[in-house]
Amino acid sequence: MSDSPYEFVPVWKGVTEALAAELTDFWARNRAIPDADRAAARARQAVCIARGADGALVGVGTAVMRILPRLRQPMYYYRQFFSPDFRGQKRTGPFFNFACEILQSYNAALKEPESLGVLVELESAILVSRYILAHEPTVNSTFIGYSQKGLQLRVTYFEGAKLHPLRALS
Repeated sequence: MSDSPYEFVPVWKGVTEALAAELTDFWARNRAIPDADRAAARARQAVCIARGADGALVGVGTAVMRILPRLRQPMYYYRQFFSPDFRGQKRTGPFFNFACEILQSYNAALKEPESLGVLVELESAILVSRYILAHEPTVNSTFIGYSQKGLQLRVTYFEGAKLHPLRALS
């Protein structure tokens, strides 16, 4: 990012042991995922990371394939976490867009695309108050309802995404 002290780095399907350890430590230090085994599993799902000017890890986006019962279609369930010093920098949207580009490029390169797009469950009250349009153009996301936890659900469909055959609910 040219005008930012932060660097966004793609890591999808290329998380090294060193980065996995760094992510595990990052989550523990910030009390996000204190369980080391859970953090190690999540680290393997990293899509991209954000580093500060000093090279320190300040953010991470992760994704895992899910089939939401309401859609019955495969989607990348996406989460992102930022350290407190990275918050408030107006980087949430650009970082999410960067992650979506990575996932779309990966998916498009597959012989058979595995996902229609990206699904997010907004946990942040700040983001919920900011994203009030049914379709939010800044992050190209569309509101599709609320999760069982009562959190706003949004999807970002990949360009040209085609529905997969109907999947049975399990």
